[in-house]
Amino acid sequence: MSADRLSTLTSWHADWRGLRVAVLGLSMTGFSVADTLAELGSDVLVLSESAEEEYERLLPVIGARLELGSLAEVPASLVEFRPDVVIASPGFSPSHPLIRWAQESDVAIWGDVELAWRLRDKVLRADGTPADWVLITGTNGKTTTTQLTASLLVEGGLRAAPCGNIGVPVLDAVRDPAGFDVLVVELSSHQLWYLGQSRPEGQLYPYASVCLNLADDHLVWHGSAAAYRDAKAVVYRNTRVACVYNKADAATRLMVEEAEVVEGARAIGFDLGIPGPSDVGIVEGLIVDRAFLDDRARSALELTTIADLDSAGLAAPHIVQNILAASALARSLGTEPAAIHAALQRFELDAHRIQVIARHAGVIWVDDSKATNPHAAASSLRAYPGAVWIVGGDLKGVDIAELVADVGSTARAAVVIGVERGDVVAAFRRHAPVVPVFEVDAGETGQVMNRVVEIAAGVVGDEGTVLLAPAAASFDQFSSYADRGHRFAEAVRDWIDRGSADDAGIPPSGV
Repeated sequence: MSADRLSTLTSWHADWRGLRVAVLGLSMTGFSVADTLAELGSDVLVLSESAEEEYERLLPVIGARLELGSLAEVPASLVEFRPDVVIASPGFSPSHPLIRWAQESDVAIWGDVELAWRLRDKVLRADGTPADWVLITGTNGKTTTTQLTASLLVEGGLRAAPCGNIGVPVLDAVRDPAGFDVLVVELSSHQLWYLGQSRPEGQLYPYASVCLNLADDHLVWHGSAAAYRDAKAVVYRNTRVACVYNKADAATRLMVEEAEVVEGARAIGFDLGIPGPSDVGIVEGLIVDRAFLDDRARSALELTTIADLDSAGLAAPHIVQNILAASALARSLGTEPAAIHAALQRFELDAHRIQVIARHAGVIWVDDSKATNPHAAASSLRAYPGAVWIVGGDLKGVDIAELVADVGSTARAAVVIGVERGDVVAAFRRHAPVVPVFEVDAGETGQVMNRVVEIAAGVVGDEGTVLLAPAAASFDQFSSYADRGHRFAEAVRDWIDRGSADDAGIPPSGV
């Protein structure tokens, strides 16, 4: 199929019939792609190494074909299919054999987000236009900021839906018959890499966008820190109204400065300091907006207070940063300050995100299992200085030494888990030798957190904080970060039920 035909496919009402599409991966995202294209009359071949039983059963029902098997090499069936487009699930890295084959064969490569953008006019607003899109990315804080932004917009009277990497495929939101005024789209670096491959007619034009922060992560997937950074920067491309960036993170400022945006788009900064005339920030305990008001040179609008955030459990510095970013995005769409204040009073963080799971006998137990990289763990440690720190797992190719050198020395002790314990222990020996370090080498997943809690309880004694902020992925020992956090919470509750400190033994010697 010629590029001219593909360039016409920018509407739900275009002619998608007969388009040969190879869909890579059959997760929730892959199924949403196959389901959408089958409804449009495309010829859909799904290739996946595995599939949930439900998806495998439904594919032939919707009219798509499925081939299960190894994808370590390009299947003959894919070559014979001669796809016009390859649409890959985010797990397929740029170096994957099937992605390289598509590039070398000059086959268009899309992600599910580009497809959703092309089909965004399926359900229209009252004025006859599709929903606006707000894009959110960053190494950390994406999901919380996406949820916050959607909550603020809804409180302000808009029909808004969080979607994307948050767990609801964008295609599902686009096809929802109820329709929305705004889609708040969380984007991973993987999804943004695919957007970076877009031809001009497939590029997004978001209303507003933000990269919350940038730190090394997913380096194995991207191949380098520079490639990871370049993928994140795609979030600002073609932004129409507001490019929100983190004033405390020079990388995000540079992304905005280098971005090709629609003429008239403004750069809106946020941080924990006093805001300038085009920023949101903090003045004497007040969260204020100096960006979206007429007299921003001399005045500001109060959105909420740090005291109110503290009473709602939202006052950790990195959570406040997320609130500032979400507030800037919501204000760009006209949400009033009173609505922002009201929504924040009711907002609750998801589980496993700096969640206090127990307060007992002077000890606070905190589950931040979602801290799956050093940048996120550093934020947690700064929120709880002097904590007994539970750290380790699958480091994803990231060197943890800088984190240990920067904030590891503030920990009261470290309890190290995971298959890459040696790297973590070595980092403490070199950069924080005064911090007691205890290794947990329990081989059974079910025993890891029981042993962790026993050691941590013995170290923390009668007063202090125990913080699970692993700075690593969970898949070496657990099924997910949620599984890791759940098992930690269960072990804490079991410990408390057994009498906690009364039964505590002396922890083993540090290393």
